[in-house]
Formats: sequence, structure tokens, C-alpha cells
Amino acid sequence: MKKKLCLVVMAIMVAIAAHAQFESGKKYGNVSVSGLNLSYNGSEKASFGLSAKGGYLFMDNVMVLGSVGYKKSTDVPAQLSLGAGARYYIEQNGIYLGAGVNYLHVGDLYDDFLPSVHVGYAFFIGRCVTIEPEIYYNQSFKSHKDYSTIGFRLGVGLYL
Repeated sequence: MKKKLCLVVMAIMVAIAAHAQFESGKKYGNVSVSGLNLSYNGSEKASFGLSAKGGYLFMDNVMVLGSVGYKKSTDVPAQLSLGAGARYYIEQNGIYLGAGVNYLHVGDLYDDFLPSVHVGYAFFIGRCVTIEPEIYYNQSFKSHKDYSTIGFRLGVGLYL
């Protein structure tokens, strides 16, 4: 009986602590790495990217995001991107779904708008620090075959 009561109390404490992570009014910062042959599209073979995101939880479990990114590929000029989006955290367990749009500038070659979707997990390694693996898909308006991308990102997040 004592073990069951202890387990119930621990489960309640974990649920209360998890609820506090994605509450309204929190600010968010993230730096992530993508590429390293972990993304693919029809026009590039290998790439490396860095991105930074900032966000604000305007209601429980719902965050608005802004992002800036840099990506270097082996066979095209450096890419710069600016984006905006939103993220929804499912049931306080750390899994999130997101969507947004990015403006992509690739030197003198082309400019593109990329609607994107992503799914990830915010794994807390401390009270406010997370490791965030994420799978994403960017749909190109310019050329679906050549510039749409599916990939993996790994980030470190900070919830304040």
C-alpha cells in the first residue's frame, strides 16, 4: 500500500512540474543544428545549417516563434532564412507539433517562401533547459522537386 501511495504522489508531482513548463507567459530561446547529411532535397547532396529561434507562450501549450537561419551546402551558395510560426505542446509531455513559413534567400540564385511543418520533443535536462530533436518538412513554392526539404534538427532550448 505504501509503494502505491508513493507512486501516486510522485505521479502527481511530475504532472504538476510538467504543467509548469509550458505555461502562459514563458519566453523561449533555441539554437539548433541541422544538416550533416541529415536533410535531403533534390538539388543538394550535403549541407550544414545553424538556426536560432525565439518564442513566447501566449497561452498554455501554444507558442509563437520567430527564427533566423544560415545553411551552407556543397553545391549552392550560402542560404539565409527568416521565419515565423507557432508550436503546440501535446498534453504537457514535451511532444510538440509546429507550422510556419520561412523566407529563403540563396545568393543571386533565387528567393523562396517555404511553408513548413515539424514535430519534435522537448526533453528537459534541467529545470528550464531542453534537448530538442525535431523532424521537419519545408515545401518549396519555387520548385517542389529541387528545393523542398525533409530533415532532422537537434537543438538546445531555454524556457524562462
